[in-house]
Amino acid sequence: MKSYINRLLILGILIGFTSCKEKEEAKEEVLRPVKYEVVGTSDEQSIRTFSGIVKAGDEIELSFRSSGVITQLNAKLGQNVKKGEIIAKLDNVQANLAYEQAISALNSARSAMNTAKSSLDRTKSLYEKGSNSLSDYEQAKNSYQSALDQFESAKRNKSIQASQISYGIIKAPKNGIIAQKNSEVNETASAGQVIAVLNAGNDVNVLIGLPESVINKAKVGMETDLSFSAIENESFKGEVIEIAPIVEANSATYPVKIAIANPSEAVKPGMAANITFDFSTEKNVADKSLMIPVKAVGEDGNGNFVYIIETEDDKTGIVKKQTIEIGELSGTSFKVKSGLTAGDKIATAGLQTLLDGQKVRLQ
Repeated sequence: MKSYINRLLILGILIGFTSCKEKEEAKEEVLRPVKYEVVGTSDEQSIRTFSGIVKAGDEIELSFRSSGVITQLNAKLGQNVKKGEIIAKLDNVQANLAYEQAISALNSARSAMNTAKSSLDRTKSLYEKGSNSLSDYEQAKNSYQSALDQFESAKRNKSIQASQISYGIIKAPKNGIIAQKNSEVNETASAGQVIAVLNAGNDVNVLIGLPESVINKAKVGMETDLSFSAIENESFKGEVIEIAPIVEANSATYPVKIAIANPSEAVKPGMAANITFDFSTEKNVADKSLMIPVKAVGEDGNGNFVYIIETEDDKTGIVKKQTIEIGELSGTSFKVKSGLTAGDKIATAGLQTLLDGQKVRLQ
């Protein structure tokens, strides 16, 4: 009996403890997580990083200047080639036929010219002796001039047809390495179609696309910081060497080429790169305007506002609705004319669900 009473007492204590714990847990406040950013000045936000790719310093696309079937292709990935070495050939049937016809036409024109020259010499001699008239002499001169013009035209045509044959042959324009191969023997190739890509020289560059919001801040000669995901614990310096004046249709960005100031054999074409610009160095006077992201700005009947987060431990805080005056839009940020100070923390998401005075958890 005593044992039974003890069990009841223990059970009662456990139930009471569990009930108290549940009440305590029920009292715990569930705080809404809020993303935020710290308000900074324009020049503090001028350091931007973009992604790019390593390209050979002299990357040459090899293609035929005429169409035909590929009969020879001496190109393998990673193959070293010498300047002047034949990379590929077309069957060139039509070009060879046209060249043979041009040679035949040239021979006929040469024979006609020689005949006209002999006739002219004979007519001139007879004219000087008084046996032929002036009109006969003039006619002989005209015939010779016409035959000479046809001969010169036939020579030019032969040269053109010889060039057409050369258009069906690809030779390495420089010493280099075959970096890409796009065709095979017996395939039909069209004029301008890239058959292979040749990386010439030892230099490599980084190619990136800059959006219109920063393209005017980039200048030739500007220094950058480079890092490569394939090369750990090593950083590089770069210099802007080319800026395209028009946007690239496929990416809606402006192509920019960057030379690597301290190149390494570890940096190879095709590697991904991160390029960091410090655009503040392009200004004579630092811009101290406060900048906030567009997504942090709301609007109501009183104008534009943000939610400032007042916090002491950077873990939880109180939301305070703050009316502000915004200025011009720069990229994805507004300049702030009044209402904020540098260092303020402002909410950047879910403005529609926040309330003035609400307690939140910083995220």
